[in-house]
Amino acid sequence: MFKKIVAEALSEDCVFDDITSDLTIPQSRLVAFEIKPREQIIFCGKSLIEEVFFQLKKSAKFKNSKIDFKILIKDGSVVKPGKSIARGQGDAKLIFAAERVVLNLIQHASGVATLTQQFVAKLANKKIKILDTRKTLPGLRDLEKYAVVVGGGKNHRQNLAEMILIKDNHIAAAGGVSQAIIAAKKSHTKKIEIECDNFAQVAEAVKSKPNIIMLDNMKPAEIKKCAALIRAHKIKIEVSGGVNLRNIKNFSNLDIDFISIGALTHSARAVDIGLDVK
Repeated sequence: MFKKIVAEALSEDCVFDDITSDLTIPQSRLVAFEIKPREQIIFCGKSLIEEVFFQLKKSAKFKNSKIDFKILIKDGSVVKPGKSIARGQGDAKLIFAAERVVLNLIQHASGVATLTQQFVAKLANKKIKILDTRKTLPGLRDLEKYAVVVGGGKNHRQNLAEMILIKDNHIAAAGGVSQAIIAAKKSHTKKIEIECDNFAQVAEAVKSKPNIIMLDNMKPAEIKKCAALIRAHKIKIEVSGGVNLRNIKNFSNLDIDFISIGALTHSARAVDIGLDVK
């Protein structure tokens, strides 16, 4: 599933030139290992663990090495500290080549999933969907957006080509809200969303009937006022900007469809997971 991401991570770490393991560990030394979190997490990364070991095992260096493991936890599961995510045994050199790449990837993916789940739980309103954004690390967008879904969120557009999202700079360059929406409708049939910073922009936007209006950096009271007008035109509503775990509950009773949160991916902390050898 994440073949390219894993291949690039293994290459970056020069896993076939691990001079420490090659110099200090006898050939074919077998060890047992276990992967466990040191804090409560939402686990994400089953296919990452599988892909790392698969790519190493098919390599020229490790094709004759032994590796046997079992992943005990499904993606999306709550895992308490000390509970085993995976156990296995095999060639020590192969396991050490995999260790840091496996941990880097699953710590990050599980961090995104865990943070997303915290937002979903704090919001406590299944009618409002928590969305990610394009604020992702280069090369890791597919993984990060997958982790958001594992954590209970939903994906916004994958890239610039997937849908039309008219933002403040587009409005400025196009000459106004109406001009931007009308120009987009004339040239394309894809879904149109427009970002509005205030009630006046919303009042102008509804006349051109976009599919979604994004209310950017608005307080709940202003959102409520805008939502009443938008709903009269049967347009979906997204809220974005300034939403965090401390204040998201303030948005739970609003008549909106989506809350997009860049922090799900750009600010997720890597959770603490370790790989221990016995």
